[in-house]
Amino acid sequence: MSAKNSRPVRLSAPPDGYADWFAELKTRIHNAQQRATLAVNCELVLLYWQIGRDILARQAAQGWGTKVIERLSQDLRAAFPEMRGFSPRNLKYMRAFAEAWPDEQFVQEVLAQLPWYHQLALLDKLPGPETRKWYAAKAIEHNWSRNILVMQIEMRLLERSGKALTNFALTLPEPQSDLARESLKDPYRFDFLGLTDESQERAVENALIKHVTEFLLELGAGFAFVGRQVLLNVGGDEFFIDLLFYHLRLRCYVVIELKGGKFKPEHLGQLSFYLTAVDEQVKHSQDNPTIGLLLCKSKNQVVAEYALRQNMQPLGVAEYKLIESLPPELASDLPSIEQIERELSGESTSDEGGEE
Repeated sequence: MSAKNSRPVRLSAPPDGYADWFAELKTRIHNAQQRATLAVNCELVLLYWQIGRDILARQAAQGWGTKVIERLSQDLRAAFPEMRGFSPRNLKYMRAFAEAWPDEQFVQEVLAQLPWYHQLALLDKLPGPETRKWYAAKAIEHNWSRNILVMQIEMRLLERSGKALTNFALTLPEPQSDLARESLKDPYRFDFLGLTDESQERAVENALIKHVTEFLLELGAGFAFVGRQVLLNVGGDEFFIDLLFYHLRLRCYVVIELKGGKFKPEHLGQLSFYLTAVDEQVKHSQDNPTIGLLLCKSKNQVVAEYALRQNMQPLGVAEYKLIESLPPELASDLPSIEQIERELSGESTSDEGGEE
């Protein structure tokens, strides 16, 4: 075909309904690609588990030492030169993976939804099956990347989730009360702000908005940012809410107030007033009652419990930490993504091949 005949064909306007159909096709293709990727990952994770199980069984039954892993690595690489993942170190991870998860059905139905990188994080960073199951479920539910999973483990999400003092059991119906309680934590960690402990409320508020992505990650799944210093006009007087969010799963607004000092019972009176105003002026008829969260630098547990008990609106009290060093036992000892990728591609590393 000559150059002058290879010009693109000028298309006429698409017929009615074409745009919607094309959008549907794109979604269908994207979903099919995701299912294909998930299926490949599922098969790979299950294969690794089976290899690890076989290594464990043969070492136990026939007394094979750890040197057999070096031999197996060399033989598998020679037999399948196009495949990655057969380094000695990765084979040891397969054995540890099978040892940690003896139930093949659980591996196939649950864990296989997570990439291999996530499996290494669960193995290296967590001590037992129940804790690992909790973080695995959260990673699947919220589609965490490996880096986010490691960050949540290091920030002790499990230990903090559902720990805020609340009166939700008295003020909200089930199961909303349980979901609301689990949506709050204590303490909240704002060490990503780079502020000192002496920072005042407004400085913390400004920094949170500047780092709203990290703030939403710390708040947890479901929170959507609505605004800061939200104006409420009540009887001609103006009031300003520090931070207003909407929780997509709870289907309600969440008012967050920051206090730079120790918790005082009168703080809940102010927050309760804001909840009433939001329910009257902002909330839609389909929304659930607004929830309030008071974040303070410190609190007396008993005083906060007494104050919450006397309030008939759904409120929670939690502390926030601006600086908190990571405990030594949780310091990251995971191999980097680059190290793992080198090993999966078959490159040797200096610590491979030795006795465990």
